[in-house]
Amino acid sequence: MLKLYAMFLTLIFLVELVAAIVGFVFRHEIKNSFKNNYEKALKQYNATGDYRSDAVDKIQTTLHCCGVTDYRDWKDTNYYSEKGFPKSCCKLEGCSPQRDADKVNNELIGIFLAYCLSRAITNNQYEIV
Repeated sequence: MLKLYAMFLTLIFLVELVAAIVGFVFRHEIKNSFKNNYEKALKQYNATGDYRSDAVDKIQTTLHCCGVTDYRDWKDTNYYSEKGFPKSCCKLEGCSPQRDADKVNNELIGIFLAYCLSRAITNNQYEIV
């Protein structure tokens, strides 16, 4: 019984290891796929409660961001031309964003800059050798 348990534990470890390796190898494809799907969801956003609009609202609320790269991504959508920014872009509680860019979250730029800094640090570690 203990050998069976060890076998299953080893199998689970190997599956996780393979998943991590595959995720690392295909990280650029995964990132591009996520970005393309998120851009498509932004274009089809309508705030009526469909699953794409709910996902966009949840992502923007949770990550305190607005759009794919920043709030200007909304300017190409039908929703923006009709109603302005969605409520999930609000920085403040109870705001009603129309077309005021100063009322929307713009912290995704900070996340992007942190990623660039991390990448620069990682690249410099290998150049020291």
